[in-house]
Amino acid sequence: MIITPLFIIFLVVVFILVWLFVNTIDKRKWLTFLVSLVLTPIVYFYLFYPMLNIFSSYHHEKYFDAEAWEAKPQLRYEMANQILTDSMLIGKTKTDIETLLGKSEWFGWDDTLKANSEQKWNYNLGFKPGAFNDMQECLELQFINKTVKAVRPYQLKKDFD
Repeated sequence: MIITPLFIIFLVVVFILVWLFVNTIDKRKWLTFLVSLVLTPIVYFYLFYPMLNIFSSYHHEKYFDAEAWEAKPQLRYEMANQILTDSMLIGKTKTDIETLLGKSEWFGWDDTLKANSEQKWNYNLGFKPGAFNDMQECLELQFINKTVKAVRPYQLKKDFD
């Protein structure tokens, strides 16, 4: 476990809340302090921390790895930030993209053609973790003259039966 300033602040907040709660049960300060000291780690790691992870939108980020991209498609969203910020796919050819990401999972819609276009490749990135998240992360690559000119992230709403 890494002790960070945010961890200490959260731990102090939980201690104060537990202190206030235990203080309503018993007014003896030494007993309240002892019970609060013992209960704080339990409350933090079994109540506060899981709830924080459920309702926050934080997720791990990883460097792009072609093997991990293919092996775990449900975790591709972890690599998406590097793809977008580094513009690592811009200027790559279709064969380079097939080598890195594999074949396109589906073609994107082109309004000028009124049909799906082979110049817009889409990849599923999976679902970011979190409660009440029903948005699937996707990535669209737009090709002009067989090279990537634009990379666009977007989300699709998924209905679960």
